[in-house]
Amino acid sequence: MPNKISFRYFKTSCEIIQLAVMLYVRFPLSLRNVEDLLHERSVDVSYESVRYWWHRFGSQFARQIKKRRAGGCKLVIGSGTSIKDPML
Repeated sequence: MPNKISFRYFKTSCEIIQLAVMLYVRFPLSLRNVEDLLHERSVDVSYESVRYWWHRFGSQFARQIKKRRAGGCKLVIGSGTSIKDPML
């Protein structure tokens, strides 16, 4: 799959990278706040690492989220007729 995000050559696990980027993007947090939250969960990363990951993977994560949302926006009504849900 050519669009798959590659975490090759990173020492940190892909779950930690995804969590850090999603915390930074989804909530109004600074890079240092994300660093502190991860430190509370016993994950030692610097705010510069979070900034680098956001710069490197942020747009790719956004593309994946948009793709997932676009696929699940239909409602099926009674006889199998599907309509697009305006609320999603």
